[in-house]
Amino acid sequence: MLFESLKKALYAGVGLAFLTREKIEELAGRIAEEAKLSEAEGKKFMDELLKKSEDAKAAFEKTVDSAVGAALEKIDVPRGADLKALEARVAALEIRNPAS
Repeated sequence: MLFESLKKALYAGVGLAFLTREKIEELAGRIAEEAKLSEAEGKKFMDELLKKSEDAKAAFEKTVDSAVGAALEKIDVPRGADLKALEARVAALEIRNPAS
């Protein structure tokens, strides 16, 4: 069925992750109208698109977070937790040895 092929092609598009909810709803409405879907089928299709968009955003975020983390680790940039631990150690030393 042409509609199923169109859905698969649309899902495959990475751009789906970056569309706003309004754009997805507009796109789904247009496709549903052109495919002559019932109101229920059109709503189901729109919900599927929105879910796929959220999934794509989450996957993209996870990939970016992983890549950035790996890059920071590779260049040995301290993380926030490392800096907080160092600040705590310095504060403890300052308490034990106050400046004159």
